[in-house]
Amino acid sequence: MCLVCLCDDEETELGRQQAPGSCPYCGGKVQMLDVERKWMFCFVPLCFKIKRKYLCSSCDRRLVLYH
Repeated sequence: MCLVCLCDDEETELGRQQAPGSCPYCGGKVQMLDVERKWMFCFVPLCFKIKRKYLCSSCDRRLVLYH
């Protein structure tokens, strides 16, 4: 008998908006990206998070905020 359990990591884009400021690498516009992330094990959701990411619209780098 063979039992196969699948683990899955799914990311869905919820929305995109222009953020204030400019990219420190190229000077392009910054976009805020709201992302929904789900971790599933054998089709059962284990974790559900909504995160906000910042991206440059010109060079497509992911920007990190330090507080």
